Amino acid sequence: MQEIIKLLLLISFPLISGCADLTDAATRFAYDIETGESRLGKSDGDNYSIQHKTPSKADECTGAYKVQLDKVGAFIIWCYDTAGNTVSSHSTSYHARFIDTPQTYLLDKPAGSTLTVDLERRAGRAVVTNVR
Repeated sequence: MQEIIKLLLLISFPLISGCADLTDAATRFAYDIETGESRLGKSDGDNYSIQHKTPSKADECTGAYKVQLDKVGAFIIWCYDTAGNTVSSHSTSYHARFIDTPQTYLLDKPAGSTLTVDLERRAGRAVVTNVR
């Protein structure tokens, strides 16, 4: 019986580990930040804007939403229904290994609007200069 369980786990792990359907909105945006940082030029002063359309997955965060990108390394998204009630929240700090955030940003965004994070290369690091 144990061999069957081990076999099932070995077979299912690659299917599960690469599945974007198992991530949340904050984690998917953190992956966008990782990609954006890699596209940012390597010279100080280079700029790049990351754009993430929310909701990023069908039926997730379909109403207005609030985002917090803070200087201590957290990224949080709160999703609201049409009455303004919180229906879900998602958070991550995965992005903090790729970017520095010198100040905290807290924004209310209308339903379906795009979140943009502007980066600039400073002293070799990607630094957030604006969130809109």
